[in-house]
Amino acid sequence: MKTKEKFELYKPKKFLGQNFLVDDNIARKIVASLGIESTDSVIEIGPGRGALTKHIAGLTNNFTAVEFDKGVHANLQKEFGEGVNLVHSDFLEFDLASHSKKSNTKLKIIGNIPYNITSKILFKLFDVYELVDCVVLMVQKEVASRLIAKTRSKEYGILSVQTQIHCKPEVLFHVPPTAFFPKPSVKSSIIKFSFNGEQQVRNIVNMEIFRSVLRESFGQRRKFMSNSLSSLFEKYELAFGDIDFDFTRRPETLSPEEFVTLGNQVAEKIMNHK
Repeated sequence: MKTKEKFELYKPKKFLGQNFLVDDNIARKIVASLGIESTDSVIEIGPGRGALTKHIAGLTNNFTAVEFDKGVHANLQKEFGEGVNLVHSDFLEFDLASHSKKSNTKLKIIGNIPYNITSKILFKLFDVYELVDCVVLMVQKEVASRLIAKTRSKEYGILSVQTQIHCKPEVLFHVPPTAFFPKPSVKSSIIKFSFNGEQQVRNIVNMEIFRSVLRESFGQRRKFMSNSLSSLFEKYELAFGDIDFDFTRRPETLSPEEFVTLGNQVAEKIMNHK
């Protein structure tokens, strides 16, 4: 198929946040980053024009590509036929647990994802972290900085903590706007998430309470924790003196591990209070 015809066939839809990768060398490099072996169960999020798909097909017999756009899905069916298990679905609604159970192996996930739903995709993956081996995603460069941010930096926040308690994130390389059609107005980064280590999330007593502590803490990130958490403590009739923690600290100074410890202390007090 000629390049011009292919561009017409896969005309990007702005409302879906579609920016198709057109640099084949970068596509090969992204796929290589996932380290696919023949026995791996691989899922691609939003294959689009198939830039990554064509390099993944053949590396494993257990490859599923999830595409939300009905027209793009139909075109991919014509191009790849039975070589790829193409699923017409919103990835946010795709059942990863059932898919992992069928394949009887942990998942490797890859994708050039719509930047406007990056957080939603990440939290979906975090919810099933035990089923995932590793993930390689194209994200906005600014978001990548937040994902790997360290304490006491302006980028450090809720997304940093949530990511780092679930996995080990690593920025592999950056991708210029010229590698896409149409060219996005932002720079992009390839980031790898390794889920096969000892995650801090395993130590969390109550995830709902932990997330509340995290959300309230960064809701007023420049204030002392005693101010940030005052509403939460009043709600559950807790006293700051009952918890062994220095509440004169600011949230940006706490490591992910310290947030887990604090969240557990709060959770235990709340559950005992009930």
